[in-house]
Amino acid sequence: MTLKLNDSIKRNPKTSVFILGLIVAIIATAIETIRVRYANYLVYTDSTLNFWAGVNPYTMDFVEAHGRYFLYTPVFSVLYWPIAMLPKWLGPFVWNLGNYSLFALSVFTLPKRYDDYKVKIFLFLLLVLEQSVFPFQFNIVVAYIFLFSFSLLERGKGFWAVLLIMISATTKVYGIVELLILFCYPKAFRRLGLAALVGILLLMTPAIKVGINGLIPCYMNWWDMLSHHQTVDTYMSLLYAYPLRYVLDHYRIVQLVTIGLIIALFFVKRNRWHEFEFRATTLGVLMGWIIVFGDSSEVHTYLIALSGYMLWYYLQEHHTVLDKVLFWALIVFFGLIPTDVLVPSRVHNFLNGTLYINVYLYTIVWCKMVWSMITERNS
Repeated sequence: MTLKLNDSIKRNPKTSVFILGLIVAIIATAIETIRVRYANYLVYTDSTLNFWAGVNPYTMDFVEAHGRYFLYTPVFSVLYWPIAMLPKWLGPFVWNLGNYSLFALSVFTLPKRYDDYKVKIFLFLLLVLEQSVFPFQFNIVVAYIFLFSFSLLERGKGFWAVLLIMISATTKVYGIVELLILFCYPKAFRRLGLAALVGILLLMTPAIKVGINGLIPCYMNWWDMLSHHQTVDTYMSLLYAYPLRYVLDHYRIVQLVTIGLIIALFFVKRNRWHEFEFRATTLGVLMGWIIVFGDSSEVHTYLIALSGYMLWYYLQEHHTVLDKVLFWALIVFFGLIPTDVLVPSRVHNFLNGTLYINVYLYTIVWCKMVWSMITERNS
């Protein structure tokens, strides 16, 4: 029996690792649903139902009732409506298992250059993915939209890539940075124009409920809540890492300067736009930037950054000793240490919450990715 199982795993490694993770996702979802500890799911659902009932979800009353903020745009409440209408014993499973499956699909359908590494990529990300499944996190959606959009662009499916990018951009903003790599593909300005049109249409969808005159107040409510949220807590990014948080007070300036440098570097290196390695590395840098320089990043959101890191890591022809050390250190500090069943939470809180070791580790690999954008490809 054991031999047959081993043979099956060797013949179908993608299916095997997918099922392994799916079983964990099902168990996690069942446990959290039975114990009514699916707070994020309730936030998504109740805020959506509030929106359709004409009740503003961007209030402190909502925060006090749910123990957390609702930070997604009104577009989210439009797109999430089909799930919000499901029974609360079924909706959590549709949300979690659907997102888990789509993330796996986004990895396994990456361009052919990753064919030999897709299982390794998925295994590297699996623990972080499951950490996002337990609390019903939306960052899984953001991560797989980045990956799907990249794969679609590489296959010449620009319309669908742009549609996904703008869905991400109009629900939680993050995805908008992926528009930069459109310049690496044919018809860039036409696709940017399409992105603007799709974005406007998506941003207007809440008018189905609030009317055209209610759009601006609706978005103002969202913006006010987002601004307030960023002032009441510390987060898992370089902007809050000890002791840099005492130096990087003006985080908006830091964000603007760093993204400005990335964009400038991207255009300076336009002679490399035709290289697959450059396009994948640029995407990895952008996926890392939105998290490591984010002003509301959490440990779960590093699924996005680490997915981008994987795009870069497995394109390197040679891995130095430092590369390998950092690779395994990321697994330890993002995969193992934050997993409560493996490591006591007080250890995680000290190493990552006080010392910010995970943030500094990722910052090092992010800088190496940026360096790859600067240097010429090794033939």
